[in-house]
Amino acid sequence: MEIFSKSDIGLVRTQNQDDCRFGVISPSCVWAVVCDGMGGANGGNIASASAVEYISNEIEKMYSDELTKPELATLMTEIVSQANKVVFDMAQKDVELTGMGTTCEFVLIKDTTVHVVHVGDSRTYAIRGGKIKQLTEDHSVVQEMVRRGEITADQAQSHPNKNFITRALGIKPDVHLDYIETNFIYGDVLLVCTDGFSNCVTTGDMVKLCHENRGEGLTDVLVEKAKEGGGADNITVAVIY
Repeated sequence: MEIFSKSDIGLVRTQNQDDCRFGVISPSCVWAVVCDGMGGANGGNIASASAVEYISNEIEKMYSDELTKPELATLMTEIVSQANKVVFDMAQKDVELTGMGTTCEFVLIKDTTVHVVHVGDSRTYAIRGGKIKQLTEDHSVVQEMVRRGEITADQAQSHPNKNFITRALGIKPDVHLDYIETNFIYGDVLLVCTDGFSNCVTTGDMVKLCHENRGEGLTDVLVEKAKEGGGADNITVAVIY
C-alpha cells in the first residue's frame, strides 16, 4: 500500500486550521489522521494539531500485528476518546482556547480491512472501479435535516448552515464516535478529506482524478481542483491505495 497527503490554506482563509499525519507500519498496514480545527483566533490550530499529535503518537506506540479486528477497533476508538479529553482539558485551562474543537478522521488499513473512527464533517470515501462511496456520515445540522427528510442531499450541498457541526473532539468531556469497518481490495482508493475539499469537488471528479493520477501528483491535483471550486476553506486530503 501507498499513502500520500497534502494540506493547503486555500484561497480565502488567513491561516490553516487543518492538520494531518500518516504512517506506514508495514507494507500491508498504514494509517492516517485528518483533523479540521475550529474556535478562536488560535484555538482551531491548537485543537487539530493536538489531536493529530496525540493520535499519531498513540497508534505508533500501541499498535501490534497481533491485535484482532475487535481489539484494533477498541484501540482506535479509545485513542480518539483520549484525544478528545486532551483537547477538552487544554480548553478548560486557557480562557483564550474556550470552545475550541476539531473534527477527526482516523483511518487504519490492515491487510484487506479498513477501520475508520469518525467525528464531525470531515469525510472518508472509498473508490472502487468507477464508483465512489462515502463511508462516513456528517455530524452536522444539515445532515440531520436530510435524515428527517426536510431537505434533499442536493439541497444540503448549498445550505447556509452546512458548516454547523453537531459533534467534534474537545467540545465536551466525552464524545460519541462513529466506527466504520469495510473491506479493501487491490485497486481500491481510500480518500480522506476535510470539508474544504468535499465542499468544492464533485464525487465524479474525485473518481476521475484518483484514476488518472498517483502519488504526490494525485494530492496536488486534488487540492488544485478544490481551489478551482472556490477554495473558500482550508483543504486537506490523504489518499491510500
